[in-house]
Amino acid sequence: MPNLLDRRVVVVSGVGPGLGRAVCLRAARNGARVVLAARTQSRLDEVAAQVRDAGGEALAVPTDITDDAAVDNLVQAVNDEYGRVDVLVNNAFAVPSMKPLGRTDFEQITSSIDLTVLGTLRVIKAFTPGLAETAGSIVNINSMVIRHSEPRYGSYKIAKSALLAMSQSLATELGEQGIRINSVAPGYIWDDQLKWYFGQIAEKYGITADQVYEQTASKSDLKRLPEPEEIADAVMFLASDMARSVTGHTLDVNCGEYHD
Repeated sequence: MPNLLDRRVVVVSGVGPGLGRAVCLRAARNGARVVLAARTQSRLDEVAAQVRDAGGEALAVPTDITDDAAVDNLVQAVNDEYGRVDVLVNNAFAVPSMKPLGRTDFEQITSSIDLTVLGTLRVIKAFTPGLAETAGSIVNINSMVIRHSEPRYGSYKIAKSALLAMSQSLATELGEQGIRINSVAPGYIWDDQLKWYFGQIAEKYGITADQVYEQTASKSDLKRLPEPEEIADAVMFLASDMARSVTGHTLDVNCGEYHD
């Protein structure tokens, strides 16, 4: 594997135990210096330790991206430690309501938009001057929910569709500064959270978790579900110079469940 991000400073906001962790580890293995941002200090410390154990360099900065002062502190911490930023990966995630819109509280929708859309915009605006200096790259994590209209995901689709529209607009606005903005849209991601969820479904319907997996994966061309590392690889591509002429694009990573 070539060092696609050799010595570049990669900021990952929304670091969790699944995809966020995979992105941080993949970035480190591709030679990056990784800055981890999330609200939970213990989670940041755990993933940062894993990055260092893998031979990478990590800086953990507790950050609530819905708070201006917290985001300003993140930018300052990055500048103090490295004096530059090359890549920004936005992976903020809010658990969807899992109810039709008719039964979803407006507060839930507002909260989701505040984190997923406005929080991401806050981070992008704060890092824009630094990214302009390095002709940097932004990758926003979206979702395959933008490709379908299943009733339980209405609130989630509103937020992710707004995130996509914002990403496309920013690609045009910031392109003249040399900043590229792209999106990755995963489908189901075979991580611990999904394994737990499939276990709950299996228990509810009296079948095995393997059967739930097979039924779900059967809808995809490859008959399997992508793993976090595979999503992270797509992020690495879009963040790197290999995609230096790609901006305003959405890369679907779903093993062929949906075609766009």
